[in-house]
Amino acid sequence: MNAQIIRLKTLDGEPVEFTDEIIGSGAMKDVFFSPDRSYVVGFYRDRQSPATLERLQAICGEHRRGIFSHPGGDYWQDLFCWPTGVVELDGRVGVVAPAYPRQFFFEYGSTNDDALGIKGREKEGKWFASASNQNRFLDPRERGHWLNYLRICIRLARAVRRMHAAGLAHSDLSYKNALVDPTTGAACIIDIDGLVVPDKYPPEVVGTPDFIAPEVVATSHLPRDSAQRHLPCIATDRHALAVLIYMYLLFRHPLRGGKIHAADPSRDETLAMGQNALFIEDKHDASNRIRVAEARPSDLPWADTDKLPYTLTGPHLSRLFEQAFGEGLHDPAARPTAEEWEFALVQTADLLQPCVNPDCQQGWYVFDNSRAPACPFCQTPYRGLLPVLNFYSSRQGGSYRSDGQRLMVYTGQSLFPWHVDRQITPNERLSDAQKRRVGYFVLHQDMWWLVNEAMPQCLDATTGKPIPINARVQLRDGLQLLFSKQAGGRLVVVQMAGK
Repeated sequence: MNAQIIRLKTLDGEPVEFTDEIIGSGAMKDVFFSPDRSYVVGFYRDRQSPATLERLQAICGEHRRGIFSHPGGDYWQDLFCWPTGVVELDGRVGVVAPAYPRQFFFEYGSTNDDALGIKGREKEGKWFASASNQNRFLDPRERGHWLNYLRICIRLARAVRRMHAAGLAHSDLSYKNALVDPTTGAACIIDIDGLVVPDKYPPEVVGTPDFIAPEVVATSHLPRDSAQRHLPCIATDRHALAVLIYMYLLFRHPLRGGKIHAADPSRDETLAMGQNALFIEDKHDASNRIRVAEARPSDLPWADTDKLPYTLTGPHLSRLFEQAFGEGLHDPAARPTAEEWEFALVQTADLLQPCVNPDCQQGWYVFDNSRAPACPFCQTPYRGLLPVLNFYSSRQGGSYRSDGQRLMVYTGQSLFPWHVDRQITPNERLSDAQKRRVGYFVLHQDMWWLVNEAMPQCLDATTGKPIPINARVQLRDGLQLLFSKQAGGRLVVVQMAGK
């Protein structure tokens, strides 16, 4: 029998249709497809209060317009599944939201010819955030490589940064509420209808275990209206974001180690995630290290923090992990912001090097600043000379200072305007022209070359010789190249690593 099509209007008068057949049920809602499957309608099972209805209308109205109506707003369509309207039917409240893009559904599913039957289901982040889930359950074609996990983290940090800039907190940021696609590096934050507006719309959920900030866990026993009770907010989002980034890059949880805090399992969990929370790789206290001998084979080698420490993520991310899970673990004000994570992740992307081992599961790794770089995931050393570009930029008085940034070179590596000009930031505000590469690198007959495609002021700073557009320059140790003479223009010094 064909399902019935229900027609109604949102509270602001927009027409809505959905097929009267439940396609999914979450903890709070039953979800229905529109006839063309371009959007969904999710109805809350429980009756919603007038305050909740007001909050939903604000999220779908003024807050949505604040994100998407400004210049560049289209960029955020891919990073948020933001509800577009509120409906009421037979006493039930519902929200209308875009359907998830196709890449966020499993194409191959689980191992053994999809024995778990997840093919066609949503790519909830939990499948990818632990080594055990990946190794035991996922078809290898679903797993992706390390570069795409870094891209996922950049997109998540960027989306959270945009929410926080608007004064909004997600309140339940976790791998349950983030769809990811490691085969492309795409990510999308969902369940936006639970957003928190400080001092106006309080949180309705505490969060998802593993991502709840320690201060929220430690005070969860107090009455909700207690002045000592901590509830989800922007500061707790920052903790959850740090946990997500750590898990997507290292496939383990940053706080779940071997330390026992209490004999009672429930009390132990509360202490481990709350007032006694301790980073498993804390520099000063090793009591919560993962006990490798007790780890499941499917958790290895990632459970071994001696073999795969957080420092393999490079200097920019390592510093933020130390901040987030050190001082910031119990001091919300000390946590890195989403913007700091975004900047560090983008800088780290410039340090990536493709592994020369075609069978390496991760495929990419962060250059470790050594003379003999090697992949930490498969231990394959790089053979040959490897150019590293150290960035300096112009300041007042014509002097150049180190930017603390580097760019690793590999065949096909591109130069973009943000490499040429310190004042350009690679984010959603880039113009179309700023998204186009201006040069690229190639290894030819054991010599490294930079080809200038669109840098009219590029020159060899050592000799003063111009490098015209469409010309190339050989990279050698100590070579200085000036990419631009404009304010913020970059000077690079080439360093040859490897042997």
